[in-house]
Amino acid sequence: MPTTLLIRQDALDQTRLQTLPDAALAAGQIRVRIGPFALTSNNLTYAALGQSLRYWEFFPSGEAGWGIVPAWGFATVVQSALPGVAVGERLYGLWPMADQAVLQPQRLRPDSFVDAAPHRVPLHPVYNHYSRCAADPLYTAGSEDLQALLRPLFITSWLIDDFLADQGFFGAGTVLLSSASSKTAFGCAFQLAQRAGLTVVGLTSPANMAFCTSLGCYDRVLAYDALDALPAETACVYVDFSGNSALRQAVHARFAQLRHSCTVGATHLAQLGMDVQLPGPPAVPFFAPAQIRKRTQDWGRQGFNARQAQAWQALLVRVGAPVRPWLVPQHHQGAAATQALYLQLLAGAGDPRSGHMVSMATA
Repeated sequence: MPTTLLIRQDALDQTRLQTLPDAALAAGQIRVRIGPFALTSNNLTYAALGQSLRYWEFFPSGEAGWGIVPAWGFATVVQSALPGVAVGERLYGLWPMADQAVLQPQRLRPDSFVDAAPHRVPLHPVYNHYSRCAADPLYTAGSEDLQALLRPLFITSWLIDDFLADQGFFGAGTVLLSSASSKTAFGCAFQLAQRAGLTVVGLTSPANMAFCTSLGCYDRVLAYDALDALPAETACVYVDFSGNSALRQAVHARFAQLRHSCTVGATHLAQLGMDVQLPGPPAVPFFAPAQIRKRTQDWGRQGFNARQAQAWQALLVRVGAPVRPWLVPQHHQGAAATQALYLQLLAGAGDPRSGHMVSMATA
C-alpha cells in the first residue's frame, strides 16, 4: 500500500500521511519503489510556487486543497507492464514524496524516457524526463546522494551562469547572489568564479557567513544588512535565490547601476511578497527550461550534454572532496521521519553543510 506525504496547499505547515491500496497496472505502465530522494529548500520553493508554476499538478493527490511536493531522486522498477523497461532498472527523475509511484513511459531511448501520463502531458517536458541510470552520462553509482541533492539545482546554477555570460553580464562586473549558503547559489558561484574579471558576492545571514566563506567560491561574503559595504555605484547583476522582497527592494534601492535582476528560488518563504514600485530594472523570473531550449538549439543535444557533464563532474569533485566537503549527506528512513524533516526545513532549521536524503519506504 503506497504511502504519500500530503501538504495543505494554502498552509504549508499542515501535513498528513495518506495510505491507499495498490492500483493494478495498465498496459504500458511501470511501478517503481522510490528512494532515496533529496529534501532541500528547492522542494519548499516547489510548494510555495505550486499554484503559479503548476508544481502541484505533477502528482495530484486526489484530495481538494492537499498537494504532493515533487522531489528529485532515484527509484527502482519493481513491476513492469511495458516491454523495454525491466524490473530492477534504476531511474533518476522527479518523484512524489511517497514510497512508490506509477509511470507511463513513452519515447523510450537507451538513456531516457518521458512519463506520458495524461495529466502530465500539458506540463513542461523537462520535468517529465526520466534518466535510465545504466546509460546516463551523469550517473555514477557511488555518488547517488550528491546527484540527488545537487543535480537538479546544478542544472539551474549552470544555466544561470551560462545565461549571464551569454548576455555579457549586462555590462556589469559584479554578481550578487542572495541565499549564498543554498545549494543552487553556491553551485552558481562555483561556475561564476571560473570567469576572469568577475567579482562574485554572496549575501547571507550572519549565521551562515562562516560556511559561505569556507567554500572559497565567493570573492566576498556579506550579511544581508551590510549592503553598504559595496559602493553604491557598483555596476552589478542581482540573482535572487531567497525570494525575500524586502532584500530585493534594498538591493534595487542601493545600486543605481543595477543592470539586471532575476529571481530564481524562494528560500525565505516568510518574506515572500509582491514588489511595489521596485527601483531600477524589473525583477525577471529565471526559467531554466527556456535556456535549455536555447542552448540545445545552439549546441545540439550532444553538445549540450557534453558541456553539462564536464561542468557537473568538476562540481561533484569539489563538493564531495575528502577534506572539508561542501556537503555531507544525511539519511532519513520512513514516512514519519520524512514528515518531521519537511517541517524542520520549512521552519528554517538546519546546517547548510547537511544534505538530507529520504526514503519513505520502511527498510
